[in-house]
Amino acid sequence: MKTDLTDTTSSKINKALVLGRRAIGTPAVGMVLTLVIVTDEENAYDALKAANEASREHPSRTLVVIKRVSRSPRDRSKARLDAEVRLGADASTGETVVLRLYGEVGDHAQSVVLPLLLPDAPVVVWWPVNAPTDPAKDPLGALAQRRVTDTYAAEQPIQELTARADAYTPGDTDLSWTRITPWRSMLAAALDQVVCEVTSAEVEGEEFNPSVELLAMWLAERLKIPVRRSKSAGPGLTSVRMQTSSGPIVLDRPDGSLATLSIQGQPDRAVALKRRDTAELIAEELRRLDPDDTYATALKFGLERLDEEAAVTAPDVVVETAVETAAESAAPAAEPAAKPAAKPAAKKAPAKKAAAK
Repeated sequence: MKTDLTDTTSSKINKALVLGRRAIGTPAVGMVLTLVIVTDEENAYDALKAANEASREHPSRTLVVIKRVSRSPRDRSKARLDAEVRLGADASTGETVVLRLYGEVGDHAQSVVLPLLLPDAPVVVWWPVNAPTDPAKDPLGALAQRRVTDTYAAEQPIQELTARADAYTPGDTDLSWTRITPWRSMLAAALDQVVCEVTSAEVEGEEFNPSVELLAMWLAERLKIPVRRSKSAGPGLTSVRMQTSSGPIVLDRPDGSLATLSIQGQPDRAVALKRRDTAELIAEELRRLDPDDTYATALKFGLERLDEEAAVTAPDVVVETAVETAAESAAPAAEPAAKPAAKPAAKKAPAKKAAAK
């Protein structure tokens, strides 16, 4: 069931929701949270599609906030709110309200959204693109217990990651961090299988991919070891190599789907490690609404030591020969000596727009 409201108010939208539930025979509200999606017209379809798929696991009221840009000064002077109310089959298992804000009302989106929030239910705000520098201080972000961003969709992902660390507030999270959850689980399980001491590591992946940076920061912070960040053609993360006292541990995923786990003295094992879509990432974030302390620790590690660790997190060598790799594995302690030479190279990386997915 779909209802279009032109030049409306929050009160009329609430009435349309009540009448719609009665019309489809579900007068009770059975949703567990409110998901607010702040996006533009270009990305609204993909974001709403992902939210509808995630609502099968987490029934929610989804509010899509789209701030329309008026072309003429006359249109910009007119404040108007249009809404599209979707219930039943058109909204998956929850309720969907698409809000289009024109003129000055776009500067007061929180006043429109606040009356539409489910009472006594958690609120999650998600910015698929164009997230604010400090989500917790954003008027809409201030209404939420969890604030979800995606640095992978930013113009300058690595600089955006540093800004996120500077403005971090408990409750913030990022889909670039969610993407590496299977990698972190697999690496932790691999280390549980052997008794050893990890001396160094290397994380390989696409250039300007914040997930690669976050995984390198997480390993460096948790294991207290030097971690080198090297580049590859992708897709996404391609491999993690850890040098240990019992031999190398390698998790390699060259095709973005199937990975191979290699542990010294054990047969190689194939591991399903496919790249997940946005719906799966959002569903994972909605499973827990408490602050992610592990994400915060890894993020702040990068902020404090990103320049100091330039030699091991962003080397300018893209492909190494087998001889160079063997030499580094035999003498990992020699890596810190290369820091002064590699540090300027990390700052020369040009800005590059990443894909939104």
